[in-house]
Amino acid sequence: MAYHHLALAAKDMKATHKFYEEIMGFELVKVEVAPIPEGGWGKHFFYRMNGDDSRFIAFWELHDTPTQSDHEFDLNAAANLPRGTNHYSFSVDTMEELIAWKDKWSAAGLDVLEIDHNWCHSVYTQDPNGNMVEFCLTTGAFTDADRERALAAMDETEFNPSPAPAKVMLWKDDAATDLTQAR
Repeated sequence: MAYHHLALAAKDMKATHKFYEEIMGFELVKVEVAPIPEGGWGKHFFYRMNGDDSRFIAFWELHDTPTQSDHEFDLNAAANLPRGTNHYSFSVDTMEELIAWKDKWSAAGLDVLEIDHNWCHSVYTQDPNGNMVEFCLTTGAFTDADRERALAAMDETEFNPSPAPAKVMLWKDDAATDLTQAR
């Protein structure tokens, strides 16, 4: 079973639109304008991903809600969690496609974090709402030992780290910083 859409609130809908349509390449295809049960109203914007009419990311632009001045749009700040804990990830099929996203984000002036997790390879940036966005390529296969380790971790109460990433790079202002040893 796949999801139909992910819905998030937007701090600045025009900046969100620019990021998701112009940089991410998703297409705005629909808006629903509706009252909010607690008061106020909202515009719910739907962006089609990769031309697929069954997969969307959507954003709420809220108006006149009772708690409007207290809204937090960064998922992690709202939940008082470390940056990047809550994030969303899109898949790619090739390393070339993953590197193309890194290059596209860098060319748009965005900071990009690249991590080879040893079983998947990811690039991350932030959207205008402060949320971390990821593209990820699965590069390894899962073994019975991987499953056993995951099940054992459910009961662990002491720090038992996974192997360090093979590579961690920060791409900022057209310069790369190798953070691999910093972990």
